[in-house]
Amino acid sequence: MKDLRRYLALKYIQYLVLSSSNAVSTLLGLLGSAYTIILLQSAKVSSKSTAVLISSLAQADILVLLSLVLGGFGAGVSSLAQVLLMANTHLSCVLLSCVALEAYLITFLPSESRPHRTVSNARLLCRGVWVLVAAECALFLLDEHLGASTASAPSSATLGLLLQLSSTATALLQSLCYILGILLRITNVYIYYKIFFSMSPR
Repeated sequence: MKDLRRYLALKYIQYLVLSSSNAVSTLLGLLGSAYTIILLQSAKVSSKSTAVLISSLAQADILVLLSLVLGGFGAGVSSLAQVLLMANTHLSCVLLSCVALEAYLITFLPSESRPHRTVSNARLLCRGVWVLVAAECALFLLDEHLGASTASAPSSATLGLLLQLSSTATALLQSLCYILGILLRITNVYIYYKIFFSMSPR
């Protein structure tokens, strides 16, 4: 449907084109996600793997709403709000790349990929992405909690070791996320470049 294509275009601009989010893109993204969630409940939208991926993408914006609510409570929960925003960004980027990959398979390998492009596989993939991002957020929150505990109480050898391990893991994860972000942008550009020129009149 045209509305879903417009929504995907909006999310690509918001997460894979703009260098950082702003109030306008965030508001448009939230409105688009709310409309998409309602639209996907309609009988006019068939239950396909692409619809499952788009639904999960729209639901990820719930984290933005939660971060805005938490941000209103002051500095005490500001770190959690930032982690929720990060989770939303990472979820959205990965799910958008999944949609792009599926579009590539539909365009170039329709019959070969059909057995794998099922609703159940799409749901499993979405759950896996959410679990991985949740684990990432847990690691960042653990590192921050250990850092605060070390600063507010006499440090012990065990606590210091845990802080060192979590800090190292967090730094490595941040580097990995940065590299993956660049690779996802390049991959998405390549996929849609191939699709565009494959559909253009020769």
